[in-house]
Amino acid sequence: MSTYSVDPVAPSASYLAFWRERHLCTLTTLRPDGSPHVVPVGVTYDPGAGLARVLTNRTSTKVSHVLAADPLGARVAVCQVDGRRWATLEGRAFVRTDPELIAEAERRYAERYERTPSPNPDRVLIEIEVRRALGRG
Repeated sequence: MSTYSVDPVAPSASYLAFWRERHLCTLTTLRPDGSPHVVPVGVTYDPGAGLARVLTNRTSTKVSHVLAADPLGARVAVCQVDGRRWATLEGRAFVRTDPELIAEAERRYAERYERTPSPNPDRVLIEIEVRRALGRG
């Protein structure tokens, strides 16, 4: 049986390179009934800080799921796929509204996706404390 476990704070060079390429990702949050809610998002990964970041609008369903979860953080996963390569980050998510954290997330997003997000006064950050990484980069 193959194992696809990756050290989330010290991934291999190929795994990290895959997370630096421009790929659409998915974010999975849990609805109050426990069923998964999967949506397309842009994600940045910072293994040194143990974080993945997703920019979104404060009124989005994903934000409401994170806010409704356990105060210790919502259980979430982000994933990307490109042919046989895939990568998943799992962890606990929190909604952040601090302008400095949002600005840092916007900078990282612009670096990865090669475009600056348009101004949005309702923007918030879903910050994921990565606890597990899986994949085949």
